[in-house]
Amino acid sequence: MDLEETFRRSLYTSYGENKCILLPEDKYIKTVGELLEATQAPKKSLHQFYLLKKYELLQCGDVQKLIRKKPNQEHPLYFATIEETFDIIKRAHIATGHGGRDKMIKEINKKYANITQDAITLFKSMCSECQRKWKWTITKGIIVKPILSKDFSSRAQVDLIDMQSMCQGQHKWIMMYQDHLTKFCILCPFTSKRASEVAYQLLPSPGSPFNTTK
Repeated sequence: MDLEETFRRSLYTSYGENKCILLPEDKYIKTVGELLEATQAPKKSLHQFYLLKKYELLQCGDVQKLIRKKPNQEHPLYFATIEETFDIIKRAHIATGHGGRDKMIKEINKKYANITQDAITLFKSMCSECQRKWKWTITKGIIVKPILSKDFSSRAQVDLIDMQSMCQGQHKWIMMYQDHLTKFCILCPFTSKRASEVAYQLLPSPGSPFNTTK
């Protein structure tokens, strides 16, 4: 059984709960005939009043289409049969670039009056490309290799802290040097954050506070 047939059978299964919305092809043709009779009947029944209040007929070539009766609407909203629904949703799905439910609803509601949200959700769940797109790769485990330090001062983390709002004289920056192995911290004031000054202080010179070999 192909996807279209499966989709159509699902709509027919839910037809009992959505008789006011879904229209099988035979019911659609019958409604068109009853609406024509209602427009010509001199004395109308309650059912005919209901039809005239809900529907209008739009001549499209040699075919009459059911549209929603709504005063001052710019574009007619067509009623679709269950048999047409698959192709209508498929066109909207492709037009939106395999978009999500809300994008498809917005696209379809521009032209059609009785395509249900459940039908759109059902179609999207059957789209193989969407299933591949949103399929999550199962991650069995993430192994993080830790950084190991064997000796003091073999690895360190350096941060430059902005103290311009609380400067002490010319010193506007503080460098924090933290040894990776022991977490020992050294703080040093800076007048600027120029790379040359930072690099000079980090070099193992005799006057540098970061000279851990002394």
